[in-house]
This record gives sequence, structure tokens and C-alpha cells, in this order.
Amino acid sequence: MVKCHLARLMGERKMKIMDVARETGLNRNTVTLLYKETAQRIDLEAIDKLCELFECEVGDLLEKSR
Repeated sequence: MVKCHLARLMGERKMKIMDVARETGLNRNTVTLLYKETAQRIDLEAIDKLCELFECEVGDLLEKSR
């Protein structure tokens, strides 16, 4: 299973779902699904935009759980 750290990254910057959607241009529903870790799939462009926004690497955003 893959764990998404979007909620933690948002919390560190005191950002809301709408802030992330506005800054990245991603659909609010996409951000919500990642925030709640209920997304079944994610577009590579979405990952790229989130990594740019949070100035992080893919491994900081997504983690393979054991």
C-alpha cells in the first residue's frame, strides 16, 4: 500500500485543500482524495505539481508502506 503525506505537508504550511487546489490548478476533489488517502490512482502531472508546490521529492509525498 502507498501512503500519501499530503495532509502532513499541508499541516506544516497551514494550508487548506482549497489553497492547494488554487496554487496547483488541481481539481479540489483530487486534492481531497489524496488528503484523505482514499485516491485509487494519481496522475503524474498531479504529483509533479504537488512536489513543486511543497518543494519536495516524490518520496517526501508518497511512501510505500510495509
